[in-house]
Amino acid sequence: MKKYRLEAFSDGVIAILITIMVLNMEVPSGVGADKLLPVIPVFLTYVLSFIYLAIYWSNHHHLFQAAIGVNRPILWANLNLLFWLSLIPFATGWMGENHFAPGPAALYGMVLLLSAISYWILRQLVLASLTSQARLLHPIGRNWKGWLATVLYLPAIALSFLWEWVSLALYVLTALLWLIPDRRLELALADREAGC
Repeated sequence: MKKYRLEAFSDGVIAILITIMVLNMEVPSGVGADKLLPVIPVFLTYVLSFIYLAIYWSNHHHLFQAAIGVNRPILWANLNLLFWLSLIPFATGWMGENHFAPGPAALYGMVLLLSAISYWILRQLVLASLTSQARLLHPIGRNWKGWLATVLYLPAIALSFLWEWVSLALYVLTALLWLIPDRRLELALADREAGC
């Protein structure tokens, strides 16, 4: 099966999720700067979620550059990822509207954790489909960022009930960790295209 349909569908879903998030932000009535203060938590949560969705979109794009084709398990794993990502606008809105309260902050972390696990499953299935391309498996086989993100999400969820700001800081730290691109896959793809 060709991979372009899966990529186009995923791109469309992520674009819609970003659009839903921005449309859910209410415009304050009034023109004074003091009218913006109540929406700062909503805006900051939106920025964080936008960054997360952008990271998933970018990593998804790079992962499927390596993929040769798509099979049924990859299709379902991709839908599983999109399901968890589709909950980000809800978790974003709830956490922002409630100023990072413990329950919403924990739900936000659960959605991020389950999205990360779903991406890991998708990644493993794509890697399994590349067994004939051993040179690509080496650079993308090690996933220390994925493991570290999971390790950071678990205490962040638990800490949201004690110190929600520490929890939020861990969510931000995890996003910052993923903003630094992993160039190993790009270099391996360039070698594959060059015929090395």
